[in-house]
Amino acid sequence: MSAPLGVYVHWPFCKSKCPYCDFNSHVRDGVEQKRWRAALLKELEHAAREAPRRRVETIFFGGGTPSLMEPATVGAVIERTKALWDTAAEVEITLEANPTSVEAGHFAALAEAGVNRVSLGVQALDPPSLRFLGREHSADEAITALEMARRHFTRTSFDLIYARPGQTVEAWAAELERALGLAGEHLSLYQLTIERGTRFFTDHARGAFTLPGEEEAAAMFELTQERLAAAGRPAYEISNHARPGAACRHNLIYWRYQDYVGVGPGAHGRFAESGGQGVTKRATRRTSGPEAWLEAVERQGHGTAETSLVTGQDLVEEALMMGLRLAEGIDRSSFAAVTGAEPVATLGEARLAPLVAAGYLEVDATHLKATAAGRQRLNALLERLIA
Repeated sequence: MSAPLGVYVHWPFCKSKCPYCDFNSHVRDGVEQKRWRAALLKELEHAAREAPRRRVETIFFGGGTPSLMEPATVGAVIERTKALWDTAAEVEITLEANPTSVEAGHFAALAEAGVNRVSLGVQALDPPSLRFLGREHSADEAITALEMARRHFTRTSFDLIYARPGQTVEAWAAELERALGLAGEHLSLYQLTIERGTRFFTDHARGAFTLPGEEEAAAMFELTQERLAAAGRPAYEISNHARPGAACRHNLIYWRYQDYVGVGPGAHGRFAESGGQGVTKRATRRTSGPEAWLEAVERQGHGTAETSLVTGQDLVEEALMMGLRLAEGIDRSSFAAVTGAEPVATLGEARLAPLVAAGYLEVDATHLKATAAGRQRLNALLERLIA
């Protein structure tokens, strides 16, 4: 049987750069859609040679703003993917979108092209916060886009950012209630972080705004976990909540440390070397700059900037960092099959016992998992485990 595979497609263009965003996204006056379509298809063919004999379970269009892609480009990528690999009958095909009225107007064509799941970057539900976050849509546009998305796509999700300047626990609780009234099967709820290289990093450093304190932010996180669980959408990952069976299957591929390929500027891939089995993964990274990537693909058939092998301790650490994000934790037997190391035996009693006793980890016969308290402090927990 073919090993499962996720396909990530990166569209690097946005109408404007959000001040909190450190993703590989760029603003351009114009994009040659046909030229970009041809390049994505060419690199997709290269990816199929890198990771052959797989069964594609998920396709994810990320960015940037993939809803700015022409639906014909989206359709061509989906069609070529299905031609290059065996593809699951119930393949999940997600596209990230901004909820402006213009982009929502493309939903019918995107659904016709094959997209069956859309993730909307709503980010906030009040005008001042949307302005602060640099969003181009209004709250009313977001609500309309959500309604349109539900008409056209089988599955929908949207994102919100909390712990914004001046936001209180009570204000977030009210916004969360409003969000639950609009939500379908899935919600992604992220705490605002200040990333180096963003406009917010500079603004925050000069004192233009302050964030809620650690205790208040922690209270917002705990409120989020409790309220979403009570509403039937418990956290299956630190920031992602879904009804049972409605988790984003593409992101589960990452967190379960399964195989995926990436095409487009800056896209990453991780896939086992020999037919999806064994204890070595090949890591690939495409050139980040849009123009440099495009020229490389046209010249040599792909825009690979770096490729390396992940083995031994590096493999173990990557699998730990991803798997402990999940509420389900790490399947011990799957971890051993991928990394060649049984996680509990590898970490050892001396490291695990104090963290279990403190309530940050749980270990049973089949799984190693971080508790809710452990996931809230995951960076500190990982430092203890992989130091």
